[in-house]
Amino acid sequence: MEESKKEGLIFAVDVGALMLYAGAEVYRVNDTIIHMLKALEIDNVEVYVLSNGIFASTNEQSIVRNVTLGPIHLGKVSAINQLSRDLSAHRINLEEAKARFETIKQITTAKDYILILASGIGAGAFAYIFGGNIFDALFGFINGIALEALFLASVMRKRSRFIRNIFGAAFVTILTIIYIKIFTNLHMGKIIIGSIMPLVPGIALTTSIRDLFYGDYLSGAIHLLDALLTAMCIAVGVGSVMSVFRMLGGLL
Repeated sequence: MEESKKEGLIFAVDVGALMLYAGAEVYRVNDTIIHMLKALEIDNVEVYVLSNGIFASTNEQSIVRNVTLGPIHLGKVSAINQLSRDLSAHRINLEEAKARFETIKQITTAKDYILILASGIGAGAFAYIFGGNIFDALFGFINGIALEALFLASVMRKRSRFIRNIFGAAFVTILTIIYIKIFTNLHMGKIIIGSIMPLVPGIALTTSIRDLFYGDYLSGAIHLLDALLTAMCIAVGVGSVMSVFRMLGGLL
């Protein structure tokens, strides 16, 4: 393989790996890699994408990338989509695409205070949508803020996602029990439901359905399993706290 084509193949696979890590669907990653390779005039390439890996090969070169599941970052996915369109339309060349890709990799998430505020608004809104009153929404808002602040703490950043979900669900349940003991006119179920909504794996579940719809059964099953395990962790966190408090004298 010519050096330039080898370089283009490696670049396309690296782009696809970042898309997977940022939460893009398997079919989208596969299409993006293929379109980029066509734009770079690289033919006879077989590309196979899974939810945690990419395989690309020609008669002369094979590339494998292992991709771990990372935090969802749709901003990077959108930027890569535009990069692929520009490359396919020949508005940029390979070197310009590489430079833009390096910029895309540096895109950061929202500021911590924005994440905390968004979590609080989301939790409070869901508590109200699911039938709670304005006070339930208020305490849901407080729980959402406390939950995101807990996750952003350095000690929790290093924990696995499943451990964080268990502790997060248990944390907001404990807070809700405290609220109920102080203010008797609150609805415990509404507050807890709203508070755990930031933990619900909505994107993972949606991605699994889309992968299954497009015939990527293995990747769809992996994302579905990830969503179910996350939901189980949330249930363990909430259920364990409620069970403990019941055993401590029927406080619930």
